[in-house]
Amino acid sequence: MRILVVAAHPDDEVLGAGGAIARHRRRGDRVSILILGEGLGARFSTRQVALAATKGRGFVRLHQEMIRAHRLLGVTQTFHRQFPDNRFDSVDLLDLVKAVEEVTRQVTPRIVYTHHTEDLNVDHRLTCEAVLTACRPLAGETVKEILSFEVLSSTEWAPPRADRAFIPNVFLDISAVLDRKLNAMACYRSELRQPPHPRSLKAIRHQATLWGAKVGVDAAEAFELIRSVR
Repeated sequence: MRILVVAAHPDDEVLGAGGAIARHRRRGDRVSILILGEGLGARFSTRQVALAATKGRGFVRLHQEMIRAHRLLGVTQTFHRQFPDNRFDSVDLLDLVKAVEEVTRQVTPRIVYTHHTEDLNVDHRLTCEAVLTACRPLAGETVKEILSFEVLSSTEWAPPRADRAFIPNVFLDISAVLDRKLNAMACYRSELRQPPHPRSLKAIRHQATLWGAKVGVDAAEAFELIRSVR
């Protein structure tokens, strides 16, 4: 089976679906990943300042971290676009949609994982919107299931409104691959933080343990089912 994970930034794919990726690979599925954004740039006043300050080295380092993480997870194929970090709302949505369509045509996935539609991060929200547009359930569409994931330090920080809440209804047992997810996240040294920050290895493990406890397993990842065609 062919799987596609579409994420906004390098590390989102591991935070949101690193366990699912490792689980699919253990089952022999092909897993491709599309990262739409360059990452990193939002830490500077402008994208140009970021490029000047790092002379591109920061972006190269982040890309290398991503490749190491994907290699550890056994990812079949990686696509990395360069949309401006935390500025997806400065580009036409159609450009994001076309980027997703290009990859889905090449990969022909059956299952797509992407962001929660109401995350605090604007890039996350627009990534989800682009995926839903690109994967419209038309005749001949290969995508039969779309699942949204949470990203620690974004999903839980959205305004506390019922219509924006992440309410998972699909849980994957990742007990056997949790350490692989954590090791993949450890590759992202530029993105990790120290506890009690939610984007720390300790917090990631605790979240997986908590989701697991809710469904009777040692560790789990949680997803919202957006659409399933069976």
